[in-house]
Amino acid sequence: MAGFDTFNTDFYQSSYSVDDQSQAGHGYPNAETPYDKPYGGQYDYSQPMGYTPPGMMQPQQPYTGQIFQPTHTYTPSSSQSMYSSGFDDEPPLLEELGINFDHIWQKTLTVLHPMKAADGSIMNETDLAGPMVFCLAFGATLLLSGKIQFGYVYGISAIGCLGMYCLLNLMSMTGVSFGCVASVLGYCLLPMILLSSFGVLLSLQGLVGIILTAAIIGWCSLSASKIFISALAMDGQQLLVAYPCALLYGVFALISVF
Repeated sequence: MAGFDTFNTDFYQSSYSVDDQSQAGHGYPNAETPYDKPYGGQYDYSQPMGYTPPGMMQPQQPYTGQIFQPTHTYTPSSSQSMYSSGFDDEPPLLEELGINFDHIWQKTLTVLHPMKAADGSIMNETDLAGPMVFCLAFGATLLLSGKIQFGYVYGISAIGCLGMYCLLNLMSMTGVSFGCVASVLGYCLLPMILLSSFGVLLSLQGLVGIILTAAIIGWCSLSASKIFISALAMDGQQLLVAYPCALLYGVFALISVF
């Protein structure tokens, strides 16, 4: 305790006391201190609190409209108007997918009538809906006669389309797409479905079956070569195109017979 008293006496001594808080601070006798204001007094809101930049506080305008009746109507933009009015002008879904039943029917009639002139504008389309249906129908008729040959049908079709694609691009001046070749060869498979259907009812390994098979092969190759000639403008080359087509459809005929 003696040490603490010595430290307390050596500390800086000041004449400041708590009673001096009631007097004016910092040498201003008439200055009013905030301690003299009573709690709950009225505050003068007329005095500005700080600087308000222009444009931050805008004068409020009274609402002159009516309830549930807005003053302006919503007008859709040009893009929204275009989308709302464009649904009626869109083509059908099947046409967007490339499935046109009218063209499928015309191509089917062209194949069924070998002597009929083919329309090159229609035949030069990449339409694979009809060929897929004919390949499935050909495999289904083979299945009815006890032959499960779906893999052979699609495999031989792919190899044959690839070979004809290369051959026609070498022979024609304009060139042809792989889809067009696959479409034409697939449509011309329709007579082969008739042959496999006859194989369900009777045997094709006799004399009648051989004659019928040769006629179906000639039918398919003649129709395919006619379509290729009209679509690619290959005048005078039908026999050259019909020969590889006959080889391809001969393989399908062998599957149907044996």
